[in-house]
Amino acid sequence: MAKPKTEFSVNQKIVYPSQGVGVITDILKKEFNGEMVYYYKIYLEVSDMHVMVPVANSASLGIRAIVSKSEAQKALNMISEDFEPPTSDWKLRYQMNLELLKRGSIADIASIVRCLYHRSKVKELPIQERKLYDNARKLLEDEVAEAFGISVKEVEEMLHAKLEPLGLKIEKKQSYADDDEDDEFEDDTVADEKNNEDDDDEDD
Repeated sequence: MAKPKTEFSVNQKIVYPSQGVGVITDILKKEFNGEMVYYYKIYLEVSDMHVMVPVANSASLGIRAIVSKSEAQKALNMISEDFEPPTSDWKLRYQMNLELLKRGSIADIASIVRCLYHRSKVKELPIQERKLYDNARKLLEDEVAEAFGISVKEVEEMLHAKLEPLGLKIEKKQSYADDDEDDEFEDDTVADEKNNEDDDDEDD
């Protein structure tokens, strides 16, 4: 079996959508279902683990090279640009942003950060969205750091400089009325538990 032409090489930094920035540590072949298959062995620093990805599946999984410095700068600039405020329906908002995370372009990741930062200034994010925001922000910081060749700490400061004016703008001008939809969905479990307690009291 001839070694296939691969898009990535050993020691190359890549982005694995939803997983983070990684490095190709090896390209090897292993038997799978009676056939020899080539794999990328990828080390993901954020989770401190290695993953094996079939070379043939890497494109469909969205694995890509680190963007150029200019593309990274464009993504940072997006953060402070005006945009349509996110929907107040947190479940819909979560699904939309989850799809962006799976697509995994740096513009998609920047959009998630901007959207959820914006919403967090209007109302505290539900736990699932907070985790999604933290994940997206970490992905963005790590890739921008690689693209610029600087530390993550420096990128954190750059990102803060982009987000802070957005936060101030939101605090001065509430662009839409607040609502209780986030609480309604997030508190479903709590409400169910309370109802069960009430039923128990009635039985007594």
